[in-house]
Amino acid sequence: MKNYNFNYVFVMYDIADEESESGKNRVAKVFKICKKYLQHHQKSVFRGAITPSKLIKMRDELKKVIDKELDFISIIKLPNGSSFEEEKIGKPFKDSSSMFI
Repeated sequence: MKNYNFNYVFVMYDIADEESESGKNRVAKVFKICKKYLQHHQKSVFRGAITPSKLIKMRDELKKVIDKELDFISIIKLPNGSSFEEEKIGKPFKDSSSMFI
């Protein structure tokens, strides 16, 4: 089996219980970690080019922050940013760096 270097990712997350203080903190922390490595695409979706080593670092940071029994993060890995086709409908979400900061 061939090993692939994935250089483009989509990250989607659903952090449970945003109403509680711990839930809000986890949401803010996950947002901040993702923002450090990728571009904010839409609400809880990030995407962008990333090196394999940075992907490992990001994944390790995310694992330390979330509650694995309550939260969910999906990382879709692609070999490059041109290996998919995107169809856009409607007004795109504006990047909000200060959303949780």
